[in-house]
Amino acid sequence: MAAGGREAAELTVGSRTIRISNPDRVYFPARGETKLDLARYYVSVGEGIVRALRERPCMLHRYPRGVGGDKVHQKRLPAGAPDWLQTVRVDFPRFGRHADELCVTEPASVIWAVQMSTVEFHPWSSRRSDVEHPDEWRIDLDPMPEAGLERVRRVAGVVRELLDELGAVGWPKTSGGEGLHVYVRIEPRFGFREVRRAALAFALEVQRRAPADATATWWRRDRDPRHVFVDYNQNARDHTVACAYSARGVPEATVSTPITWEEVADVQPRELTIATVPARFARLGDLHAGIDDARFELEPLLEWADRERLE
Repeated sequence: MAAGGREAAELTVGSRTIRISNPDRVYFPARGETKLDLARYYVSVGEGIVRALRERPCMLHRYPRGVGGDKVHQKRLPAGAPDWLQTVRVDFPRFGRHADELCVTEPASVIWAVQMSTVEFHPWSSRRSDVEHPDEWRIDLDPMPEAGLERVRRVAGVVRELLDELGAVGWPKTSGGEGLHVYVRIEPRFGFREVRRAALAFALEVQRRAPADATATWWRRDRDPRHVFVDYNQNARDHTVACAYSARGVPEATVSTPITWEEVADVQPRELTIATVPARFARLGDLHAGIDDARFELEPLLEWADRERLE
């Protein structure tokens, strides 16, 4: 028997049974939530997180002793993984290496990862059918230390206005911290370099429209601590962001949660946790359910990038 609790528990996930070892280990000390609580959370939002992860290479952020302990960034699927798990091979030419990364295709894949102490799921912006051509443009609104949530809300309003002008459909979510993410589906016709250039052109336009609130300045030391950084570099190759419905590795067990544009004005991100999001999901369903229905063509933003000679 493991110290402090049961040796194991079992969860039925679809047609599979996943054994959860050390289920009573506290992962989130602020409220005492356990490894089993985390697994049950992911079961409750299974449809949503599978949609966010489906067919994408995925880096796992593992916390073997809970979020107060060391974090392991796991790219390669570990030896001994069950043969029903799907993977995708990703090459890293700069280092002459490759990794067979988890590729989620069903809820049981997520729960197996939790059994392996995964808390956060960080997928690529491309899918395994064409790893080098993203189908997702990510707008990351990252507040500097003195920015505050109200400033994030104002910058999000500018982002929405600009997306509407471009004819792009944006899908907002909380980051799990004080920031916000907005995802836009794009046609997978351009490589990471071009998507990043387009994202930089967009970030610079947001900065022009909201100079008192937003910045696209890359070096942190050069940013005003009251600004919100529009982090275009999250669109670079092998850069990943916690996906929709991913828990975050913080003591309060917050969740990166899809929201409506109308909710941006008053959402309280710290209230969206593994304890509260299941009821919200049961009531509202997956607010990103239609994310694949509309795709944006990047050419207008690439024209902006060419005009400004962005790299």
